Amino acid sequence: MITDLARLRRRSSARTAATLNILPHSTRVLADISGPAQITHIWMAQAEHYRECLLKITYDDRPYPSVLVPIGDFFGLGHSLVNTYESALFSVSTNYPYAFNKPAALNCYIPMPFAHRAVIELANESDQVHTQAFAIESESLPQLSPDTGYFQAEFRRAHPFAGWGGEIVPNTPEANAANLERLAWENNYIILETSGRGHYIGCNLSVTNYTNNWWGEGDEMIWVDGYKWPPDVHGTGSEDYLGHAGGMHPSAFQHNGSSIFEGRTIPVPEIELWRGNSGYQTSYVFHLENPIHFSQQIKVTIEHGHANHLANEMSSTAYWYAAAPTAVINPPPAAQRMPVLRLNTGEWIKNPAAEYPGKPILVSDEMLMLKARAAKK
Repeated sequence: MITDLARLRRRSSARTAATLNILPHSTRVLADISGPAQITHIWMAQAEHYRECLLKITYDDRPYPSVLVPIGDFFGLGHSLVNTYESALFSVSTNYPYAFNKPAALNCYIPMPFAHRAVIELANESDQVHTQAFAIESESLPQLSPDTGYFQAEFRRAHPFAGWGGEIVPNTPEANAANLERLAWENNYIILETSGRGHYIGCNLSVTNYTNNWWGEGDEMIWVDGYKWPPDVHGTGSEDYLGHAGGMHPSAFQHNGSSIFEGRTIPVPEIELWRGNSGYQTSYVFHLENPIHFSQQIKVTIEHGHANHLANEMSSTAYWYAAAPTAVINPPPAAQRMPVLRLNTGEWIKNPAAEYPGKPILVSDEMLMLKARAAKK
């Protein structure tokens, strides 16, 4: 990157910029770039529809996209909240920190090389006209090296995550169940599961915390090229994987941090409805010098609470490179992607029709015993 800045190369640069009005439930092409080339910078600015609009990138005329993520979540902003932060891959600037659907400028500096063609689109799945300003920069390449990967990104959500004991306070004896072997493989929240050759470079993780307690204590578990026990990566807790300790901090560093810090989503007593309070967190971690390589497949997971006992809303965006353009999963429909709001009384506004539940948890006898013990307290 910066060490190559002084090296003169025979390449051409291109920049596409415009402001578009995108009709409801329609898609517009932002850029159509011929290769071999790589996208070097994406800047976007808008005032709303952070979850309703999907950023879509398709390489080399494949019949499927390799990037398909709500625009806010792609740039590290969960829950349709905006905030100013900077990292190695993304930066966001706004005059409306911790507000929902307010103007913000979004930047992505991830290199996205491709051999023949890249089409960048924005799909407006809202019921309103969406106004999008953008600039996309790219540079030509003499050729694509055989060991060059294609950038991929996908969004997942569990609303709610089907924990076995959401009423149990973390870091208490009743929460301390074992989560081993196939139980962990089946139960953990999935950040990424994909096949082929590539390397995983990180994610962001958003949590809507329905409790008044800590939402973490979940270990990351990452399996490379198939199931085994223990997994290839087995961490020590949610905040540890995300580069913090003793809970998440308001810090936003180059490789890890909080783009939305739960402790700063403060309620405003004068209004009847808020979209903040100590209930929303978005954290990120990037494996740039230490990507996790896989030859056949990878499964990136994290527990939600001790042995997946919590039952909050969870969503995530995974980032990786693949040896060839790979299909990503479809995100939930727009109505099932929207953030969960709550009243000024602190009551969450839960709409079953807007939920997108995670798969049922396999419950062990130990979990049932601990749940019964907690009920007697």
